[in-house]
Amino acid sequence: MRSRSGRSSPVDADRGLRLTALRQATALAVIVSITASALSHAPTSSAAAATAPVQLSNEKTITRWAYAVTRGSAYSAPTTTAHRVGRLRFRTEDGFPEVYIVLASALDAGGAEWIHVRLPQQPNNVTAWVVRSALGDFHVVHTKLVVNRRTLRVRLYDHGHEIFQARVGVGKPSTPTPAGSFWIREKFRVAGSPLYGARAMGTAAYSRTLTDWPGGGIVGLHGTSEPNLIPGRPSHGCIRLENRDIKTLYALTPVGTPLLIK
Repeated sequence: MRSRSGRSSPVDADRGLRLTALRQATALAVIVSITASALSHAPTSSAAAATAPVQLSNEKTITRWAYAVTRGSAYSAPTTTAHRVGRLRFRTEDGFPEVYIVLASALDAGGAEWIHVRLPQQPNNVTAWVVRSALGDFHVVHTKLVVNRRTLRVRLYDHGHEIFQARVGVGKPSTPTPAGSFWIREKFRVAGSPLYGARAMGTAAYSRTLTDWPGGGIVGLHGTSEPNLIPGRPSHGCIRLENRDIKTLYALTPVGTPLLIK
């Protein structure tokens, strides 16, 4: 309503202000509603929202490992929506408790802890994420084994310092010893088979050519009944040492020791 002077009355002005405010409030409510709907339908990824991994092992001077306490699934990322790449197991192919190298830890979007581990399986050098509750207590070693296929030598380090070295025999060209990052999974005395000497240590390396062998062609370090073939390339993929050397190495190398074959 306008007065005779042509100006809006106080009543009309107040009504206009209230209408403008109502329109703005309605528009804002619509925007909020649309935004909330979009967010509720947007895809989420706990892997993307996970905390940055914290390193637990450098596999040189300190390495953590654990036994499995459940047969939990192992995933390519710290979330159950990721691709499943394997499953934990309680025993090795030889019946010893299975050992998992612990690389790092991270929290997912829900606050659950995940552990990055190395998996002992074909193909070699597979890593995956498992929930923390699937593993037992962490154990620590400070040793590292390095096998050089070119120089035909094995070296053992403790806290980064070399404490032992010896000549070795490795796989022949048709059955090569595989390269990669592995670890010692089991240790045992050999009885009734001079071919393997008196001691043996099973690793997480598998032959790429003898996959039909028992256990899938596990690569081990062991003694020999033919020391004259060391150093050399006489084996089906295993790493052979003279019997006196495997006895020394066996005593110095704990389960869980990382093994680099290069």
